[in-house]
Amino acid sequence: MKNKYAIFLLSGLGLLVLPLLAQPFGDAWVRIIDIALLYVMLALGLNIVVGYAGLLDLGYVAFYAVGAYMFGLLAGPHLWETFPWIKATFPNGIHVAWWLVIPLGALLAGMFGMLLGAPTLKLRGDYLAIVTLGFGEIIRVFLNNLDAPVNITNGPKGLAGIDSIKIFGLDLGKATEVFGYRLSSVTLYYYLFLVLVIFTIIICYRLERSRIGRAWMAIREDEIAAKAMGINTRNLKLLAFGMGATFGGVSGAMFASFQRFISPESFSLQESIMIVAMVVLGGIGHIPGVIVGALLLAALPEVLRYVADPLQNMTGGRLDASILRQLLVALAMISIMLIRPRGLWPSPEHGKAAPAPAAVNGKQGAKK
Repeated sequence: MKNKYAIFLLSGLGLLVLPLLAQPFGDAWVRIIDIALLYVMLALGLNIVVGYAGLLDLGYVAFYAVGAYMFGLLAGPHLWETFPWIKATFPNGIHVAWWLVIPLGALLAGMFGMLLGAPTLKLRGDYLAIVTLGFGEIIRVFLNNLDAPVNITNGPKGLAGIDSIKIFGLDLGKATEVFGYRLSSVTLYYYLFLVLVIFTIIICYRLERSRIGRAWMAIREDEIAAKAMGINTRNLKLLAFGMGATFGGVSGAMFASFQRFISPESFSLQESIMIVAMVVLGGIGHIPGVIVGALLLAALPEVLRYVADPLQNMTGGRLDASILRQLLVALAMISIMLIRPRGLWPSPEHGKAAPAPAAVNGKQGAKK
């Protein structure tokens, strides 16, 4: 137990000083860590749907987009400049406080999650994946075309000038000094994202061990048997979609405040597939594995940028660096999945997948 507490203490100290160690090498490295933390939150939210309830969701990025555009509209100048009545109502502009942003993002995305789950309750496997994929694309197309006849989302031009998060007078969008040490904006956002990720981990951990979590896993293993045991599969599926979507909505709101600009291109199908790959690569249904998979896949493309550029120069520029980087990421993923088919850090095997009892005194522990 003492060793466990020591590991937690050392890990906490390491997370606190991580951006301070990376900051001297440039804010770009801290920015990569910030984006990785957002992907951890997204992967943990999707793990509720895919890992716990066993529902394949390829449209998860839609909830990410809903949260981002909610914050972009409520904390940006677009609506204020487009609609005169809003300008008259809010003469100083719309500036939503952070303590209102997080619950709103969670609530709105949760409602969209249940809206997606309602017509898919009787679908499974590939059919469910196709419907959720279509839902994600519908949201992206709507965001891309809702600039006429009434300009709500500003279409493909996106939303710019979004407010940064302000906590107790501290503007996370501006650098500050603490005891003479300069903390950049990306470093300040790192600590906010870290708190949200820890809060997300606690919620997922409690859900996994709760009655609801066990019911989700029963549905994942055998839905017919779960229904026969009296589990209300309809309500629990809706709850899984809604709970998973809430984390996507909060992540989207944080992404909008961090980037200060959003557009439909940030929420493409490729993003959804990447988030699903994080869950599968790390270990479906296992919180530590999902975190490892999210950190790896979020940071790997940026790290491989330093490998792709020299390879491009060696070929005289005939290879596109971005395409080469995607190829290297795909090769790395294939290699890992061949070596670790159940993920980098899979959950302990149980039920039918559990190994047979060891032999005792030369006899099998379990006899037929």
